[in-house]
Amino acid sequence: MASHSHHAHDEQLNGEIPKPQTKGIWRVFVILCVLTAIEFAFAFFMEPGTARNVIFIVLTIFKAFFIVAEFMHLKHETKSLIWSVLIPTALLVWLIIALVTEGSYYGESVFSYFK
Repeated sequence: MASHSHHAHDEQLNGEIPKPQTKGIWRVFVILCVLTAIEFAFAFFMEPGTARNVIFIVLTIFKAFFIVAEFMHLKHETKSLIWSVLIPTALLVWLIIALVTEGSYYGESVFSYFK
């Protein structure tokens, strides 16, 4: 068995109500609001192009990892479980990028062949 601490569970058995986690909830809210505001700032003040797309992708990935860490409680897990989730996800993203790249190359070569 794992040696996890169950303080909140023990407090409930003793009849004590655990303290609300409002500071943590507000912290998550503020961080996600700030990241979203930054995305909107780039959307409205930056010229469309590759740099803006890269910034959006990086901020979106950061927000996704933050949401998974906070709301799915992944940051409270062991390092091996975190890596067992992150590595396949990174490999899946790499696979999608590789397939889109190769697919666009294949499409261009087939369309240019039949012109």
